Amino acid sequence: MYQNNHLAMRLRQPSIGHEARTILRVHESGRAVSYGAFFARAEQVAAALVEAGVKPGDRVAAQTPKTVTMLELYVGTVLAGAVFLPLNPAYTATEIAYFLQDSGPRIFVCDPGDLVHLGPVARECGVVHLWTLAADETGTLATRRDAYLPGFAAITRDASDLAAILYTSGTTGRSKGAMLTHRALASNSDTLREVWQFTDRDVLIHALPIFHTHGLFVATNITLMSGGAAIFLPRFDASAICKVMPDATAMMGVPTFYVRLLETPGLADAARNMRLFVSGSAPLLAETHARWQAKTGHAILERYGMTETNMNTSNPYAGERRAGTVGFPLPGVEVIVANPETGQAVPRGEVGVLEVRGPNVFAGYWNMPEKTAEELRENGFFITGDIAQIDADGYVSIVGRAKDLIISGGFNVYPKEIELLIDDLDGVSESAVIGVPHADFGEAVVAVVVPDGSAGVTEADIQDGVRAGLARYKQPKAVALIDELPRNTMGKVQKNQLRQRFAGLFG
Repeated sequence: MYQNNHLAMRLRQPSIGHEARTILRVHESGRAVSYGAFFARAEQVAAALVEAGVKPGDRVAAQTPKTVTMLELYVGTVLAGAVFLPLNPAYTATEIAYFLQDSGPRIFVCDPGDLVHLGPVARECGVVHLWTLAADETGTLATRRDAYLPGFAAITRDASDLAAILYTSGTTGRSKGAMLTHRALASNSDTLREVWQFTDRDVLIHALPIFHTHGLFVATNITLMSGGAAIFLPRFDASAICKVMPDATAMMGVPTFYVRLLETPGLADAARNMRLFVSGSAPLLAETHARWQAKTGHAILERYGMTETNMNTSNPYAGERRAGTVGFPLPGVEVIVANPETGQAVPRGEVGVLEVRGPNVFAGYWNMPEKTAEELRENGFFITGDIAQIDADGYVSIVGRAKDLIISGGFNVYPKEIELLIDDLDGVSESAVIGVPHADFGEAVVAVVVPDGSAGVTEADIQDGVRAGLARYKQPKAVALIDELPRNTMGKVQKNQLRQRFAGLFG
C-alpha cells in the first residue's frame, strides 16, 4: 500500500496495528482523532485529488485555517504523488497571485470567506480546480473527500521526487520556492525523532502554524513518526498552553512563545511534568533561556534550520544546552563555516558563512536554476547566508544574516555582537541593529531598541552602555526607541522594514 522510500510510508509505519491510538486532540472542541481515522481520511483525500486529475508531480496549493483536514490534505497530496504547497493565510491576493502563477498548481484550496477575492486570482493564474476549507472543517474539500472510501494505494514515488514546495519569506527580492524531496523530509524528521527521543508515549503541544517547516515538517512529522499524540491548538494562546501542559510531555515553539509564557500565571506548576521544550525559527535571547530555566527548571533546547534544509543543528538532548548557540550538527548533516569568497572552511572560532550538506538539503528553487546554482554548490553544500562561528567545543552560533552585515567606513560590523550588549543593559527588552545609508561612512550603525518600561532608558543610556565594549566603528551612530520590533508570523524580526523606516535618518 505504501512504499518504503515514500514519505507517507515513513509517516504511517509507526502506527500500523495501533489504529485506535490518538494522534490529535483538538483543544477547542475536545475532539480526539485516531491514527486509523486520520490516515483513512487522508486516503480519501488522495482519491479525490486523483479523480480531479492530479498526476504525480502536480502541485496542490492551500491557503486555509489550521485544521485537521489541512493535515489530511498534506498527507493525501503526498499519497497521490503530488507536491504539497502550503501558503500563509496572512498573504494578500497580490502575493497569492505570484505563488499561483509561479507554481502552477492544479488545485488551490482556500477559506470559503476568501473566494470573492481569491477566486478571480486563481482563475487568472490558470488553476483548474478551486476548493474550499473553513476553520470548522467544512468546505468542498471535505465534501469531495467524503465521496470516496479509504484504501487508496499510494502512487509510487522515488526518494528524490518532490513532496512539497515551501516559499521563502521573501524579505528581499522575489520569494523562492524551495523544492523538498521525500528523502529530505523523511530523513530529517526521523533524525529529529531519534535525537530528541520522541516515542509513542509523547504528547506534543502543537500551537505552531502548519504552513511552515516548523509546524508541519518538524512538529507534525515527528509526532507521526514516533506514533505519539499532539494537542492541536489553532494558534498560540499562553493561557490555553498552560492549561494543557500537565497532560503533555513536549512543546515546540518560537522565542515569542516562551517570552509570553513567562508572564503567564501558573507556568512553573504547569511545566512540572514536561520533558522537553524546543525553540527555533528565530534567535532565542540568552536572558529568556536563563529566566525559563530559573522558573520551570527546564533548559530550552534551541535548534537551527531553514526552509531549504529543514533542521541542521540542535543543542543536545542529554548534555549542556548552551544559551546563545544552536548546538551541534545533526547526525548525517555536515556543517562548515566558510570564507564567502573561496568557499573554504575557516579555522574554528572564526566568523564566516554557514554552509550545510546532507540528505535534508532541498533540491533547488522552483523555476530558478540560476538562483539554485548561486546558492547550492556542485559539491552539495548549500550556502545558507547565515553568518556563524563554531567554538572550541563544537557549538554553532549564528551571528546574523549575510544580508544584515553592515559595512561602515570599510569595516565589517556584525549586528548580533552589538545586540547582545544592548540586550544586557538595564531597561532594555530587546534590540535590532541595522545599517542605514550615510554620506561619509557608506552605512551607519543604528540601534533600534524596545525599552522594557522599567527604567526609563534613553538613547544616551544605550550609547553609554555599549561604549566600553565596542570598537568605535561598531558603536551606534544613532539609537531609535520604539514600542515593538516588526516580526513575521514565525517571530523573526523584519530588519528590512526597519531599514526602510530609518533609511533617511542621516539625510
